[in-house]
Amino acid sequence: MPHDVAIVGFGPVGATLAHLLAQQGLSVLVLDREAAAYHLPRAVHFDDEVMRVFQGIGLAEAILPFTHLSPGMRFVDAAGRLMMDWSRPQATTPQGWNASYRFHQPDLERVLRDALAAKPGVAIETSTDVTAVSQDDEGVTLSTTRGERRARWVVGCDGAKSFLRATIGGGMDDLGFDERWLVVDVILKRPRPDLGDHSIQFCRPDRPATYVRGVGDRRRWEITVHKDEAPGERMDDAEVWRLLSDWIGPDDAVLERSAVYTFRSAVARRWRDGRLLIAGDAAHLTPPFMGQGMCAGIRDAANLGWKLARVHRGEADETLLDSYQAERAPNAKEYIATAVRLGGLINTRAMAAALGDAPPDEPVRMSSIAPALGGFTAPYGRPVPQPTLADGQRLDDRVGPRFAVLLTEQAAAALNAATMDRLAARGAVLVADDALSPWLATLGAAAALVRPDRMLLAAAPDAAGVASFLDLF
Repeated sequence: MPHDVAIVGFGPVGATLAHLLAQQGLSVLVLDREAAAYHLPRAVHFDDEVMRVFQGIGLAEAILPFTHLSPGMRFVDAAGRLMMDWSRPQATTPQGWNASYRFHQPDLERVLRDALAAKPGVAIETSTDVTAVSQDDEGVTLSTTRGERRARWVVGCDGAKSFLRATIGGGMDDLGFDERWLVVDVILKRPRPDLGDHSIQFCRPDRPATYVRGVGDRRRWEITVHKDEAPGERMDDAEVWRLLSDWIGPDDAVLERSAVYTFRSAVARRWRDGRLLIAGDAAHLTPPFMGQGMCAGIRDAANLGWKLARVHRGEADETLLDSYQAERAPNAKEYIATAVRLGGLINTRAMAAALGDAPPDEPVRMSSIAPALGGFTAPYGRPVPQPTLADGQRLDDRVGPRFAVLLTEQAAAALNAATMDRLAARGAVLVADDALSPWLATLGAAAALVRPDRMLLAAAPDAAGVASFLDLF
């Protein structure tokens, strides 16, 4: 078989998944219909959990210079009154990174692609459209505009209009948000500090809008489009400037891009059919009000990458792949549902659902959500913290793309040698460090089992209980 995995779609999700699979020793073919990465902005935000995935593939430090720390988001009404405050902490979070980053997608894609091109076992074919797929007991044949390709597995990271999703079938569940918005990216000609660093949601019944501070001199506005406006995907520049006139004019900035998008909320009903799987926008669509669209796709990649590698190597049964949708779909759906509620606040049609019983003269303080994976009850199915260990190394850098058993020093000293050998034979890394003790104490545990995607799988009260981990992976 020429390739272990073929990935259809070379955006950030497809590129990240390719890195994760190559890191696990699989041969990867990446196919994309475009000749090069899209040169204009699209996604503009990712969070600490996503930066941790980038750290895991060795690229966080290369990506960091192209980011801007975001202080968070504010929601204001038509009179400018603060209704909801979602400020983000500026200190490092337990994930080991900052809570919120702004970025310019072409910069991110360049880092991901350049690093991937240098990896052994990775083949990249651009200007290649997949027209059909057929699977058998051994693998998948992909018919493309450049001939046939073969792989054991195929993952569609091919966006909102996914060919792979249509091939798998099942359709999508609509979660109730469907609105046309104008997305405008500008580059400032002169400083405009009055625009601020916070993202601002303007909750106006006549024309809801969003302002986003980007990297460097880049700024973005997202503005609702009325039914009688812009019947296609574009709007005349003069009309764009008219809609921007509350904030900015041609003397302040140049238009980099403007396009009319339909913001939708939906989750695919089927994420897998045999050797075919989907991830990212192919699997779920969200309004942008939480900045979680790309984040959800990167989480998909982190969840799927290690599972696909274990199944391919014969270390786990194919049923492990069924846990991918079972875990990821509810998690993505919860983020989407929150974004839909915020959309109801922004368009002023469902304000009570977002604000709850808050006093009318006091802004609501919003906290970031961190839902567990489907099938888990917190704290399980959530990322474990990433402390700096006694030797100055971050936890993930010590563990790498493997299972880990995290222990107190006392539990490590009492651990049965035979259990240690059996864990090592399974490829698990044992880490005993005082930096782990405060977190383990919150679990009432002396040891914890962590998956390669940094999700907490199990805990044990003492060294003797560590042997039970062997039944879980």
